[in-house]
Amino acid sequence: MAEIEVWRGSVAAWECDAMGHLNVGFYVAKSMEALAVMAAELGLPQAFSPTAEATLIVREQYVRFLREAHMNTPLTMSGGVLEMTDDEARLLFVLRHPTGDMAATFQTVVSHATAREGRAFPWPERTRRRAEALAAVVPEGGGPRSIALGPMAAPQASLARAEALGLPRTGLGAVLAHDCDPFGRLRTEGVMQRLSPAMPHLFFGQRPGPRESGRGGAALEYRLIHHAWPRAGDRVALHSGFQGGDARVQRIFHWVLDPRSGRPWATAEAISVAFDLNTRKMIVMSDEELAAAKSRWTPELSH
Repeated sequence: MAEIEVWRGSVAAWECDAMGHLNVGFYVAKSMEALAVMAAELGLPQAFSPTAEATLIVREQYVRFLREAHMNTPLTMSGGVLEMTDDEARLLFVLRHPTGDMAATFQTVVSHATAREGRAFPWPERTRRRAEALAAVVPEGGGPRSIALGPMAAPQASLARAEALGLPRTGLGAVLAHDCDPFGRLRTEGVMQRLSPAMPHLFFGQRPGPRESGRGGAALEYRLIHHAWPRAGDRVALHSGFQGGDARVQRIFHWVLDPRSGRPWATAEAISVAFDLNTRKMIVMSDEELAAAKSRWTPELSH
């Protein structure tokens, strides 16, 4: 990988969740900050300025979580270019502990687009040249394991389908101005930060809370796909469900929907495990627990 540092910081107390580690939404927030630095390295230093004519719009993001990060942990992130087409690019970001161990990897697909209309158009030649110098490969152990990254078919998510499948509503709210980027679109981390609060609703009644049981959950992988971009004042509803899995992991889908039109703003696929908060290790479900989990699976779930 053509190593270039694009972010450096640490984990704040308020960025940690009930499991005591950095919440997935703040992993993504740090990667979005790194994206702005990466844009500058690609010759687009004003891409996220309010006066920009062109920007980078995130189309999708895959995250592989590899090692926990706790409060006050110092972290760094490097970036590179995996692939560049006429008007899109797949960028790689690697978040590391001071030891060099990977905390997470990100593959972020972006479009080079007009800032306000979101119309994609070709990269400038200077960016193409810089991308060649920043060519990267996914580090060993940092690529997808249980989530495929192939091309997407037309989205299956909708409010009507969620109701037909009996998917519980796990979130409801509205987009506020401070949730949006300089061009008025809900930021990628603004979507991801709505998914973790949905999980207690999804698991409600299935197991005691973390404080009572010493048992929680952790995400191993996520793939988030944007289908449209809500703006300030738009409403957002989440419907979530289990698609399948085994005794070790469960596959969860979140549908982030527009309650007015019923169409999807975004969809997310996650690989989730039960997590012992004392040993910090994955819990393997018993036969009885697995049978109960299977009764809640909806195999038809997809993006």
